[in-house]
Amino acid sequence: MLNAFARAFKTPDLRRKLLFTIAIMVLYRIGSFVPSPGVDYKAVQECVQVGQTNDFIGLVNLFSGGALMQLSIFALGIMPYITASIIVQLLRVVIPRFETLYQEGQAGQTKLTQYTRYLTIGLGILQATTYTTMARTGVLLGCEDSVLFNDGIMNQIFVISAMTAGTGLIMWLGELITERGIGNGMSLLIFTSIAASLPTALWGVAGGSAGIGKFAMVMAIALLVVVAIVFVEQSQRRIQVQYAKRMVGRKMYGGASTYIPIKINMANVIPVIFASSILAVPGLLGQFSKNPNGGWAAWVQQNISGSTAPIHLALYTLLIIFFTFFYTAITFNPTEVSDNMKNYGGFIPGIRAGKPTADYLQYVITRITTAGSLYLAVVALLPTLGLIWLGVTSRIPFGGTSILILVGVGLETVKQIDAQLQQRHYEGLLK
Repeated sequence: MLNAFARAFKTPDLRRKLLFTIAIMVLYRIGSFVPSPGVDYKAVQECVQVGQTNDFIGLVNLFSGGALMQLSIFALGIMPYITASIIVQLLRVVIPRFETLYQEGQAGQTKLTQYTRYLTIGLGILQATTYTTMARTGVLLGCEDSVLFNDGIMNQIFVISAMTAGTGLIMWLGELITERGIGNGMSLLIFTSIAASLPTALWGVAGGSAGIGKFAMVMAIALLVVVAIVFVEQSQRRIQVQYAKRMVGRKMYGGASTYIPIKINMANVIPVIFASSILAVPGLLGQFSKNPNGGWAAWVQQNISGSTAPIHLALYTLLIIFFTFFYTAITFNPTEVSDNMKNYGGFIPGIRAGKPTADYLQYVITRITTAGSLYLAVVALLPTLGLIWLGVTSRIPFGGTSILILVGVGLETVKQIDAQLQQRHYEGLLK
């Protein structure tokens, strides 16, 4: 493995791509510590030491690499772009124009990407306004004092403008990595944010209520989750497809046999993010109630927002399963796949073309998605349940979500580096 990485850096163009990617990741981390204009950085640090935040703010802070709690120019992180991308994908089902653009190829994809950028800026303005208001009222950082230099409208506009501009810059940096570097830029920026937050979280487990012995057991559970993720993410259900021979002019085409690779986890980490966000919203609303420490707000905070509450764990599992089926149904259309196979003379051995093929694909997808949804739920809950079992009060942020993203993005990036090496007649990283 180390020799393969050495060969990768010895290849001029691949070394240039790797160094470019690393430079962008370093720049992204530097921007996470640059405070927004109009923010009292000293007051922010004092609030972070004494304040407590809910799970939704913690989720956004996780994906921003801690930048939200610093109220930096990159405070919004990559979340507006993720949300915009998901919304554009969902709109393909509702708006026929979006589906037409998707089927037009590169030109249509470029148009959809442009819509995603506009929506990202719009969501950035909305989220920046929300977080600025929460920072002014003390809700964001869990303290009573405002962390802005003053509560004037112009100062708030400066903060909102800086955060929105930071979101646009992050989006541009991610696209630069995708275009000129190695791997998917947005995924690597999320990877960078979570990787930067993990050491502090792990140190909190080791130096808190756990101790060295329980910390070793926590790491063993995390290693078990990593092994399970690698095994499942590499697994495929291959549906064999045979193409009939046909004459075009004097040449014979077709007759080849291939397969449709179907991953067990087709939805990736999207259902976990959706479930975490939805369960955290009631707690966020409770912060704005007249009595946040009593009444319905206290019940919601204890039973819905509390990550160790039985009701929270049950709802979390059900939401993950639901969103796994929902997102898979949007991204994989058996009827469309069946029609494409029929147009090119392909068929599944033993299955008639047309509707029988679509029904068979739907049957396979349903079975695989069932296993994939249960896998996602187990991975998301296993670290949290393990910490409860060990009696550890500290926890790794959001259970297995961070581990799932780290391992998934790492595997995909290694595959791309391996493909680059294979093109240059090397062994590659993987054997």
